[in-house]
Amino acid sequence: MPSERSAGLRLDKWLWAARFFKTRSLATAAINAGRVRLNGGTVKPAREVRIGDTVEVAIEAVRWTLTVRALNDQRRPASEAQQLYEETPESSARRAAQKEMLRLAPTPGSDLRGRPTKKARRQIRGFNDAY
Repeated sequence: MPSERSAGLRLDKWLWAARFFKTRSLATAAINAGRVRLNGGTVKPAREVRIGDTVEVAIEAVRWTLTVRALNDQRRPASEAQQLYEETPESSARRAAQKEMLRLAPTPGSDLRGRPTKKARRQIRGFNDAY
């Protein structure tokens, strides 16, 4: 369960324990790239996160705004990891609206998987030869 005894925990380690990134090195790379902000400012991976801090995480097109509720330096199951933070209502609404928009208007070509079939290659070749 989350440890209450420690005053702070490295930001990259907390993001890993909260299951936002699969490895600490991925969390470190995201922090160095500026996709993670702590209390509104850019930080380094070794910066200590404390209970009550606000963390903004951008993973691809998804942006999370979280409040740190607990610290844990071990990676636990997802159900326990969700107890480490609380998402703000604005962030939750923004993610829900973004998910609905993607559902209504998917990215062109997102349904294509793998290599084109023989029939699709002929159509592509025919389209390219026409111009």
